[in-house]
Amino acid sequence: MRSMQDDIAKILLHESTILARLDELAYQITQDYREKPLTVIGILNGSCLFLADLLRRIPIPLQIDCLSIASYHGGLESSGAVAFRQSELPNVAGRHVLLVDDILDTGVTLHVVCEKIGSLEPLSLRTCVLLKKDVPRKAEFDADYVGFAIPNEFVVGYGLDYQQHYRNLPFIGVLSEEAISNPSKV
Repeated sequence: MRSMQDDIAKILLHESTILARLDELAYQITQDYREKPLTVIGILNGSCLFLADLLRRIPIPLQIDCLSIASYHGGLESSGAVAFRQSELPNVAGRHVLLVDDILDTGVTLHVVCEKIGSLEPLSLRTCVLLKKDVPRKAEFDADYVGFAIPNEFVVGYGLDYQQHYRNLPFIGVLSEEAISNPSKV
């Protein structure tokens, strides 16, 4: 039986590197939000591992919520169509909000989510991404907290997927061309 790791062309970020960077991000976020009513909203499904590991490192009171959003729809690039999959949005009025997502790619998803959450009257709204891909953005957007800048390669692992596979890899790697061109083997 073929292993998921056989489909990885190269590893960009090892787990130890990711966790060390999360310590730094958590320290910065803790300093910025100490004594403030904070709500952290994770964008599912991609941010789930990043969100869990990051929040365990932030020792301040906070509320956690999640949004189920789809923009890739199984492909290699964001479709540009952002779909909210729940009927109710979190109550963030009068709170500081930190949106957490796995990757900043085209900027469309975070731009749309920030507009939607911003309309709910939070005290402030910032974003945190694990990865910031080095590509031109379709929407003017930059994250407030960035774990790593990466080249324009299709990555999986540590929450990121290809057709709902590879999320549970403990590292971030570049998916091989063979795995992309033969998704039925996944």
